[in-house]
Amino acid sequence: MKTKSILHNVRVLDFTRVLAGPYATRLLGDFGAEVIKVQRPGTPADEDAFARGYYNTWNRNKRSITLDLNKPEGLALAKKLAGISDAVIENFTPRVMENWGLDYTSLKKIKSDIIMVSMSAMGRQSPRRDYTGYAPTVHALAGLTGRMALPGGPPLGPGFSYADHIAGLYASLGLLGALEERTKTGEGQYLDISEVDVMRGLLTDEEAPSAPNNIYPCRDGGWCAAAVFTEEEWRGLKRALGSPGWAEDAQFSTAEGRRENRAELDGLISVWTREHTANEVMSLLQANGAAAGKVQDAADLAKDPQLKARGFFIQGDVLTDASPIRMGRGGAEYERPAPAPGQDNDYVYGKLLGLSAGEISALKNKGVI
Repeated sequence: MKTKSILHNVRVLDFTRVLAGPYATRLLGDFGAEVIKVQRPGTPADEDAFARGYYNTWNRNKRSITLDLNKPEGLALAKKLAGISDAVIENFTPRVMENWGLDYTSLKKIKSDIIMVSMSAMGRQSPRRDYTGYAPTVHALAGLTGRMALPGGPPLGPGFSYADHIAGLYASLGLLGALEERTKTGEGQYLDISEVDVMRGLLTDEEAPSAPNNIYPCRDGGWCAAAVFTEEEWRGLKRALGSPGWAEDAQFSTAEGRRENRAELDGLISVWTREHTANEVMSLLQANGAAAGKVQDAADLAKDPQLKARGFFIQGDVLTDASPIRMGRGGAEYERPAPAPGQDNDYVYGKLLGLSAGEISALKNKGVI
């Protein structure tokens, strides 16, 4: 008998968009929650290849309905759906759900034990609550962008939406905690997540920069990242390089000296790395106790032995990432590709809400769904 997914009895009404929120609900859907994604009528099923791939990545294992929340009939349907859901999650700016009358205070009157998760840049209780922004804005406001720069260079920040991924994890874990609490108390609650605070919580006090600490060119055209933080690691790096004479120069004998002469040090290390492939550099450095990793592109990741051994990728229409979480029973499943907008209208409005075929047809004709 097939083991039920751990969240098989949880229904989530999903008003999220872009990445942070959809990632949170994708995690819940992977473990069996019935996630009902709310989209505007007329939402295109696909755009260019990038947009289509992006949407497909973050919205698997979900159902989709279309619903115009600017129409009274649409709001009425949203409230009915909240009444049969365990949780509501959204990542609009704070004013949006309040303007629709879909804020926590209003939803609690419909379902007393509802759980609501709100995700925003600054949080609902902040004096800057109405600030908006995508992940790069969050990186900057949290202080991450300023910390990621080459010596003497301008702030760079990470090259991807790191804050969105982390905020999505926080939201999903927070929601799981609220569900667990409800089983004990019978009470729902409101979760207010500030993406900026999430990022700030992951930043430690700044440390003196290590040296060497860079990415180095390799013989095969690849690159390898390497960093030395301790004297033991410095000795390991020297062994990996074959104990060259220059490594014993007085200017490199201390961490401070290596930092002050980092440009020359990087140049000398690069001479060695250009004699080896990126994989060879990584293996030699790691074998001698120095921190190192090949800079991987998407093709490298798809062939990475660690990820392959863990079954990290799954093959559907395209190769995509699975969940890194492994459970003894009730684990992640990948049963539904990302839905076309509105493909589950008949199921949700008909089976779940009990509307007749005629009522559904009338709502379609009015542009409500």
